[in-house]
Amino acid sequence: MTSLLPIHLENGIFLDPKSAKKVGEKYCSQYLLNNPFPHIVLDHLLPDALTNDLLVNFPEQPLRKDKIFDGYYEFNKRQISPYFCKSRATEIFMFFNSAPFLQFLEGLTGIEGLISDPYFEGAGYHEITRGGKLGVHADFRIHKKLHLARRLNLLVYLNKDWQNEYGGKLELWKTDMSEPVHKVLPLFNRCVVFNTDANSFHGHPDALTCPPERTRRSVALYYYTASKHVYEELPDKGTDFRARNEKEEQEASVAKNKTFLKRLKRLTRKITSNKTDF
Repeated sequence: MTSLLPIHLENGIFLDPKSAKKVGEKYCSQYLLNNPFPHIVLDHLLPDALTNDLLVNFPEQPLRKDKIFDGYYEFNKRQISPYFCKSRATEIFMFFNSAPFLQFLEGLTGIEGLISDPYFEGAGYHEITRGGKLGVHADFRIHKKLHLARRLNLLVYLNKDWQNEYGGKLELWKTDMSEPVHKVLPLFNRCVVFNTDANSFHGHPDALTCPPERTRRSVALYYYTASKHVYEELPDKGTDFRARNEKEEQEASVAKNKTFLKRLKRLTRKITSNKTDF
């Protein structure tokens, strides 16, 4: 099946940024209007071969940097850093952090200036075993290392032949916690993107009932924006070049004047051309 994103795998992982943004913009209205908060479910966003690479390279054995959660709300959950996985898996995670993929997300959500997380804080491979669950919650919203505001969650499921009776559906809940509005089965190559805010309550709160040899596997990625208050804190002066001596200062002044004249000529030609079009 053809993927929604025109990703080419002949030589690495290639996605044209402009094409990626157009795909996102195609689904933007649907994303923004979905309840109970902006979100979308996209099957086959990625080529099946790419998602299969994520599954094939999923670490079967525990790694030394794994995080294991066994509390009431997070039970039988394993979180795996991409940096300790096989090279192919790490390569794909880096693709999720790349500019072309960010262009897709910006087109989809209407959020400009998205920033990926090189530290994969809370992100990476996730795995829930039989009896495990993830209680309904709204996620942390500040990346304390980078001082960024968290804006988006992206999930890609890796579960082939997942049956309804196994449970593990992602539930999207109303703000008042009265009921879930949507339940999403975690099927292979199904992607879910949603806004991260104070009211984006989600989880899979019922214990998994899958066979003992099966686990619920997914990829989780989070995206951020910087604060515009930086313009209030720092002077926006641009790059500040300094001459080392009087000769260099004079040469720089001459070059600056030449550049100005070139731009003026281009502008004059453009204005003259526009007049002749009428």
